[in-house]
Amino acid sequence: MITNNKAFIVVQYVFVFLLIVACIIPFWLLIASSFTPESVLLDSGYSLIPKQITFDTYRYLAAVSDGVARAYLMSVIIAAIGVTTSLVMTTFYAYPLSRKDLPGRNIISFFLFFTMLFNGGLVPTYIVYTRLLNIKDTLWGMIIPSMLMNAFHVIMMRTYITSNISDEIIEAGRIDGASELTCLIRIVIPLCKPIMGTLGLMTFIAYWNNWTNGVYYIQKRTDLLGIQNYMKRVLDSITVLQQQVSKGINVDASQIPSVGIRMALAVVGVLPVLIVYPFFQKSFVKGVTLGSVKG
Repeated sequence: MITNNKAFIVVQYVFVFLLIVACIIPFWLLIASSFTPESVLLDSGYSLIPKQITFDTYRYLAAVSDGVARAYLMSVIIAAIGVTTSLVMTTFYAYPLSRKDLPGRNIISFFLFFTMLFNGGLVPTYIVYTRLLNIKDTLWGMIIPSMLMNAFHVIMMRTYITSNISDEIIEAGRIDGASELTCLIRIVIPLCKPIMGTLGLMTFIAYWNNWTNGVYYIQKRTDLLGIQNYMKRVLDSITVLQQQVSKGINVDASQIPSVGIRMALAVVGVLPVLIVYPFFQKSFVKGVTLGSVKG
């Protein structure tokens, strides 16, 4: 067979190695550029091996605002609450849809699928969230809008339960006197760890990278802003300095780490995701594979 051919195996390893290199080089270039002086970047461009090494960009990042630690803490709090709440809501929505005896199952599924095709738009959504739910300038303004419930995640969870948890297991629980809630908590959820790890990781990345909620729903309570909004404020401050240069104000443009600071900000923003992902990699791969076998 072709899979046992040594030449084919060598080609496979070479191909995988090239993919790994293609994935590593951008991150390496990002990190190297963040430690390269601004003047070197302007003169010589990007390089995988910095000609000079400096920590000025990170010093500048720390000096621009005292809120980086608080922004990190708020991002962790927002992501933790958002991921936990999202998984609970997704599970409680997906499990009934996986039961064939649920009354109105098709109608409920239609409304779920409908939200993937149409939405009310930004302005009506903003009015509902701010006037009806009153989440403006609150912690929930960073958690609820557009992120707390994802229809695609519900479908993945439902598909996983339908494909990997047989009705006989749940029926056995019912025969033993377990209620529907007990079957969900004691039987279904322990068997759904792979898909829950997958959805948890995807939701965490979405919350960590989100900055629009901070722009739309947080105006006065800047202490609630996460790391992405903090980084946007830093970039805005750099833009102000660059405008001063363009107006002829006595500021050395080479001393403004406009390029290097963007690289440093990207490193700061992506670092938690790189740390968290290896712990969820096994569940992520297994969950995506098993959760997409059939719909």
